[in-house]
Amino acid sequence: MKAECRLTRAALRKGLTMLSVFAIAMFAMMFCAHAQDMSHNHMSGNYDPTAESEIIQDWAKQKLAKSPRHKEWVKVKNGTREVNSFVVYPESNKKATAVVVIHEIFGMSDWVQQLTDELAEAGYIAIAPDLLSGMGPNGGGTSSLDANGVRQAIGALPPDQITADLNAVADYIAKVPGANGKVAVTGYCWGGSQSFRFATNRPSLKAAFVFYGSAPSDNAQGQTYTVDKAAVGKIGAPVYGFYAGNDMRIDATIPPTTDAMKELKKPYEPVTYEGAGHGFMRAGEPNNPPPAPAAAGADEAAAKKAADALTAYNGNRKAHDDAWKRWMAILAKL
Repeated sequence: MKAECRLTRAALRKGLTMLSVFAIAMFAMMFCAHAQDMSHNHMSGNYDPTAESEIIQDWAKQKLAKSPRHKEWVKVKNGTREVNSFVVYPESNKKATAVVVIHEIFGMSDWVQQLTDELAEAGYIAIAPDLLSGMGPNGGGTSSLDANGVRQAIGALPPDQITADLNAVADYIAKVPGANGKVAVTGYCWGGSQSFRFATNRPSLKAAFVFYGSAPSDNAQGQTYTVDKAAVGKIGAPVYGFYAGNDMRIDATIPPTTDAMKELKKPYEPVTYEGAGHGFMRAGEPNNPPPAPAAAGADEAAAKKAADALTAYNGNRKAHDDAWKRWMAILAKL
């Protein structure tokens, strides 16, 4: 960095014109400031060049823009709160089951909105609440926060508020024109755990679809995982689990969850998709571009990295497609 900041002195020694010196000086100042900012971000632990990619997904946004279905944002009342929610309606001549979509820890992303539209394309009324509504600056939601802010805000959400928001959203969508009164819930990552938890708080749900999330636990974080049987005992709907083979953090919770649900005589059907990683429903989306191949003449390390990325993508893609078929088959029977 110091070498670039000495560019102006080097230019003077070479007898450049004052205009050239000024241009070089301005470039050097911009470079130094940028480098210092990047260095500060690394030191503070805030810099992550891929952080925003979980929220901003142009491939999902582009697909959603082409959808012919009716889409709208509604504000669902929960006491004094307003939960900003994205709703998409199917093009159908009969009343439809509603599905509440609980977003990932990344908040209301482009992909969540695209998935909501895909559910409507399959014949369901889908609603995705931004559970960060009112939690951002000036009362904003996900869009008012950066990636780190979203994660921090989600971590600070009061559990009772989450439950009340989801109940308000489920009540709302069950009564819209075109709804048949049946409501299911689905969630992903953090939202997967919340969908399992919501099933413990709303026995009238027709089904809970848990994508790579865990059941409510009654122990402190960091200790051996145990299921909160008092909470799980309140479940009134069948729970369907969708898990990734390469996701031991979550997979380790499946056996104790299976045992607890069996003991309490609660329907629970987990399926693990081998070769997939956590987040495979997003990572394996058909319109999510595959990773770029290794450049011509790439060294062995770069070639292996590219090959591994393609293998992971293919595993996620297969898991996505298999999980989608299973999910749609179950929904059709509700």
